[in-house]
Amino acid sequence: MSQSLGVLLMAYGTPRNLSEVEDYYRSIRGARVPTSEEVEELADRYRRVGGHTPLLEITQDIATLLEQRLNRENKAQYKVYVGMKHWHPFIAEAVSSVAADHVDGLIALPLAPHYSKMSIDGYRSALEEAISSLSLNLQVRFTESWYANPLFTDAVVQRIHEAIRGFPSRNPAEVEVVFTAHSLPRRIQQWGDPYPNELRESAKLVAEAAGVPSWRFAYQSASHTGEPWLGPDILETLGELASEGKKQVLVVPIGFVSDNLEILFDIDIEAQELAKGLEIHLRRIEMLNNSRPFIEALADVVVNGTGTRGSYPSASS
Repeated sequence: MSQSLGVLLMAYGTPRNLSEVEDYYRSIRGARVPTSEEVEELADRYRRVGGHTPLLEITQDIATLLEQRLNRENKAQYKVYVGMKHWHPFIAEAVSSVAADHVDGLIALPLAPHYSKMSIDGYRSALEEAISSLSLNLQVRFTESWYANPLFTDAVVQRIHEAIRGFPSRNPAEVEVVFTAHSLPRRIQQWGDPYPNELRESAKLVAEAAGVPSWRFAYQSASHTGEPWLGPDILETLGELASEGKKQVLVVPIGFVSDNLEILFDIDIEAQELAKGLEIHLRRIEMLNNSRPFIEALADVVVNGTGTRGSYPSASS
């Protein structure tokens, strides 16, 4: 009898329409209730990207394709679920489905390649609370980070090569590459949090594999919380590049895998508007989304745990 394994893909979450923005923001802020001005600012960002982002639909597509891929070759039978940290379907809703299906074990995989206590442990806590509330006796393996998976690296390299061909010169030597990830409060450095080091190591792996001659790293999407956040910010970096005479810049959001607000607004609108004012030709890579190379990378993470920390051992052996 084959083993039945669940795979829980976890992402941040996104409101499905503008009417959900306020409650979604309250979920993010927790005990600190957002002001009406903060809610309106977030709602305006969603308006400018069309009222919502495709993050949920993309994640659901990934789940469908990954389940098909996993069940094509492996001895274990897999069922893939989707749970969001801050909106429907919440992680607790997904765990209820896991319980109803009586799987033999669960592989929990945040769709964020790099570990930070502040971000990834939030997924872990939500998962543990959901399992506890249902009194489930379930073997769980939680994947903390998977940025070093070589198939993930290859998928990003492919996107870089595709994007560089879209520049006027089509010459990699004339394109400055800027890797980005979501900023976090600087206080994580006091914890010895590996997030900044993992990001730079990840960027180095990709840059070397892609043969990128010149690159740098910047953060994006810092929140206005009254405390310092990790930098430099992508907008500051664009100003520096302009002062250095750089005219072609490729943004590689190495900390993200799917189209979300941080991609569609923070890069495609906010950074793009600044770049135009600085006379910089700015492009970004196409996100991995539900592409076949990304599905292959996730399948390798799930089955073999290649390039991961805390991943499930091979289920096909």
